[in-house]
Amino acid sequence: MSTVVKVVRPSGILDSTKASQFRQDIANLVESNVDIVLIDFSDVNFMDSSGLGALVLALKTVRAAGRKLYICSVNEQIKMLFELTSMDRVFEIYPSREEFDMALASAS
Repeated sequence: MSTVVKVVRPSGILDSTKASQFRQDIANLVESNVDIVLIDFSDVNFMDSSGLGALVLALKTVRAAGRKLYICSVNEQIKMLFELTSMDRVFEIYPSREEFDMALASAS
């Protein structure tokens, strides 16, 4: 049985105006029996505390369903936000989509 991976690619600014839609997108994926949710931040240029809160809630939703959530391609601002809030210890973050794909392939 193969692992079902779905990629979420938010774009622009992940803040309070986009946070609820982002959380809803993640909840919909979890309901669709996905095994792994990968959030690709390559198109996000800024994230504030509302975006971070949405990300934490997304992680809780995914984990509660027994699934896994990973993050890739964060820019320096988001990386700094994760480090300042110690979220870099909570989330598993890959430098790029390619590195995530390689890690997934070697794990299976």
